[in-house]
Amino acid sequence: MEKKDTKKVLHTLVIIHDHPRVLLGMKKRGFGQGRWNGFGGKLENGESIEEAAKRETFEEAGIRISDMDKIGILDFEFDGKEEGLEVHLFKAKSFYGNPIESEEMSPRWFFMEEIPFAMMWPDDRYWFPFFIRNKKFRAKFKFGEGDKIIGYDLNEVKNL
Repeated sequence: MEKKDTKKVLHTLVIIHDHPRVLLGMKKRGFGQGRWNGFGGKLENGESIEEAAKRETFEEAGIRISDMDKIGILDFEFDGKEEGLEVHLFKAKSFYGNPIESEEMSPRWFFMEEIPFAMMWPDDRYWFPFFIRNKKFRAKFKFGEGDKIIGYDLNEVKNL
């Protein structure tokens, strides 16, 4: 994939994994509306990536994370836009609370064989196998018109 200097906005993404299920949320408004996704968003001033991931998960699903592992970093570029996203993906296996609906997300548990890839971002089906197998990875995805992937690079890494 060609290299381009795109300004990246830092985001977090958390997927709760309670084997053999994952907790996803239906995005009810804003960017990604109408898609199933993990929980997360932008960092607030002075917040670490980990703090933002935990805060966003609580705000969006009522779940408090006690422990999580960073499993991936996803860089997203959007054709025709100067700003992209750098998304830090976490897997949370240790948490407490029951999922509750928020203004932004409607959470639901999915068994592995039921994960609704057709109603998720198109890149998810590429990196999700790394997530499930606890393989750390870095990925770059370039999206074109209609959220079609027009290029990508995905590699397992030892450290993030």
